[in-house]
Amino acid sequence: MDQPTPRPAPSGPEAQPVVCASCGARSPDGAPPTWTCSVENGARLYFCDDCARANLRAIEGTLDSPWW
Repeated sequence: MDQPTPRPAPSGPEAQPVVCASCGARSPDGAPPTWTCSVENGARLYFCDDCARANLRAIEGTLDSPWW
């Protein structure tokens, strides 16, 4: 609650490629709005649609990704 809201990733030519933390899928234009973002141990992790759907219950239960 005391953390500032992160700004969305830039889109366009300055966007950084994003890699799924689970399967390694790449999104060259930044994280699509359908990907899931998680902050674990101070690091921001992104998960692709397929990985997020496969682990939805664990994500909603706020379990860290090493658990699932």
